[in-house]
Amino acid sequence: MKLAIHGGKPVREKPFPAHITIGEEEKEAVSKVLDSGILSKYLGTWHPDFYGGPQVRALEEEWSDYFGIKHTVAVNSCTSGLYCAVGAIGIEPGDEIIVTPYTMSATATAPLIFNAIPVFADIEEDYFCLDPVAVEKQITPMTRALMVVDLFGLPFDADRIKAIAKNHGLYVIEDTAQAPGAKYGNRFAGTLADIGVFSLNYHKHIHCGEGGLVVTDNDELAEKIRLIRNHAEAVVEAKGTKDLINMIGFNFRMTEVEAAIARCQLKKLPGLIHKRLENVKYLEKKLSGIKAITLPKVRENSLHVYYQHACRFDEQIAGTSRNLFIEAVRAELPHYELRETEGVKLGCGYVKPLYLQPLYQKRIVYGKKGYPFSEVKKESKLDYSEGLCSVTERMHNKELFTHEFMVPSMTENDLYDVITAFEKVWENRNLLNG
Repeated sequence: MKLAIHGGKPVREKPFPAHITIGEEEKEAVSKVLDSGILSKYLGTWHPDFYGGPQVRALEEEWSDYFGIKHTVAVNSCTSGLYCAVGAIGIEPGDEIIVTPYTMSATATAPLIFNAIPVFADIEEDYFCLDPVAVEKQITPMTRALMVVDLFGLPFDADRIKAIAKNHGLYVIEDTAQAPGAKYGNRFAGTLADIGVFSLNYHKHIHCGEGGLVVTDNDELAEKIRLIRNHAEAVVEAKGTKDLINMIGFNFRMTEVEAAIARCQLKKLPGLIHKRLENVKYLEKKLSGIKAITLPKVRENSLHVYYQHACRFDEQIAGTSRNLFIEAVRAELPHYELRETEGVKLGCGYVKPLYLQPLYQKRIVYGKKGYPFSEVKKESKLDYSEGLCSVTERMHNKELFTHEFMVPSMTENDLYDVITAFEKVWENRNLLNG
């Protein structure tokens, strides 16, 4: 059988169905907001409307109830939420925050917003989250916090990371952009740390186009997050805030339209997760027959919600490279409707290890002299060289591949085509090296 990568007929040419979670409920909610004439009700002064309008406040209350957390603060993106979180814990110039190199760039740049230094620690080989052993090795007298990520939908190793943080007097900030509804024990991801941050970006489990939620059980941190969200410097005097550390604010406010959509989406989260899990179950049953593929492992006593299905590929067993194998599978499959420009949602690795980006290699952020990197203290272990995180680099360059074929819009027939493509390439893999 001639492979599509060699000019043969692909397994499927018809685009996969668009993954759309927006329905009549959201349309009705938006219409009500439009009819009210109140698209945002924030004021950047000390006033009852400093905390936003009715939809924003209702979303915050409902999110807190759902996830069992005391405070929720709505913001305009997960990135903004991470910035608020870093500011709220009182980070100062020259402080260090340990972060993962395998995540969206904003997780690592959040410390730089407050002139702190991101320090990278390696990931777990089995779960791809921050490795507690690697974290411990990177702690210095300048370390003030750990920034963990629930990568691909699986919670971080909360017990071990939090024990390290407690032992060293550190804060833990949890980036839960990819894991709403995931669980570690009986607690939701996002509520496992001092501060958790969720995403409502358009390609997440649920979304309102753009948006984020910051959660915490700490009263003081919650109020600082609210201040940073909405022009803190203009409010602190009238409010009577005495602690002025990092009380320079931004406009990170969510609109009433976005909040109304998010409230509807939250109600759909359990059903959308259930469908992802069903699709993963089908895919893994079929993919388990391909000996070169190692399916994702799930941490003990945890619920994985699969933002992406992250698998490992053994080139030695396959007798061909991961890159060539995945490229051949991609050639057999189509894109998704409405996401034509993104290509087939299957790829090698995830993101290039962040410390290899120009920002870290050149150590240039603020001004040509490289502040805050120019102020790094002698005791620091700061290192952004290639080879720093060997597991991350091996996963990215040789083993890991990810796909999004488990999204709820995929039917069993759609999944069958995906499996057929993998099996076709696997059975003909000897042709790839010719």
